[in-house]
Amino acid sequence: MSQTAQSLIQGAHDDGDINSGSLSALANITDIGNVIQQGLGMQVSDLQASEVVLVTFLVDDSQSIAGAGNEQPMRDGVNGCLQALVDSKQQDNIVVRIVYLNGTQLVPYTPLSNVPFLDTNNYRANGCTPLYDESVKTLATIIAKTKDFENNGIQVRTITAICTDGQDYGSHASDASDVSTIVTDMVGTEKHIVAGIGFDNGSTDFRKIFSEMGITSNWILTTGATADDIRRAFQVFSKSAASASKSAAHFAQTNAGGFGTP
Repeated sequence: MSQTAQSLIQGAHDDGDINSGSLSALANITDIGNVIQQGLGMQVSDLQASEVVLVTFLVDDSQSIAGAGNEQPMRDGVNGCLQALVDSKQQDNIVVRIVYLNGTQLVPYTPLSNVPFLDTNNYRANGCTPLYDESVKTLATIIAKTKDFENNGIQVRTITAICTDGQDYGSHASDASDVSTIVTDMVGTEKHIVAGIGFDNGSTDFRKIFSEMGITSNWILTTGATADDIRRAFQVFSKSAASASKSAAHFAQTNAGGFGTP
């Protein structure tokens, strides 16, 4: 693990944000240090604020998305969330990372105003579904970036959407219990929201899958897999993200209430 990534993860452990089980889960990913380093993005000194909200999208880009004709609805859904965050007028405090389920990173942590929308050039669905491996990598990067800001006296809150239309297929280093260990640690600090959004074609029990990944029931959203279903699900998440980004009090209220919190 690179020195920066290692120091940030170790700092999170030393401060009690993650336990030894999470460290072990991260150690199973051989390239975790490089993944974290690539995802850290912006320099903390570039943020002119005393608090920050990290919004992270882990977006399914598996073949089944394309096969169902849902590439554009996925683009529309993420883009709608970005626009809702801009419209929330909190954009000076919001930093976004977008990464796809097969490991391609659209942007590392970047100020909201500089985040590109998804289009036909930067989002194409043609991979598999390594849900557990990529969830571990994504959550590790959130933990590290949180510590990066905190080390510089900036208060951090995070909200993450893990979005998929299928169960895990293609993970090699992690399983659901590894994800659960990390999610449980993160949620226990009361500064992280981790949401699971499942687009169900009728054959996948996403509530079971996300529950096994440690995601609390109020942050699991299962919907159909039509274009309209996908767009509506992202709209629900965007409302939650916009609400959580307003203030520490709004974050706490949204965290407790889950999806649908006004």
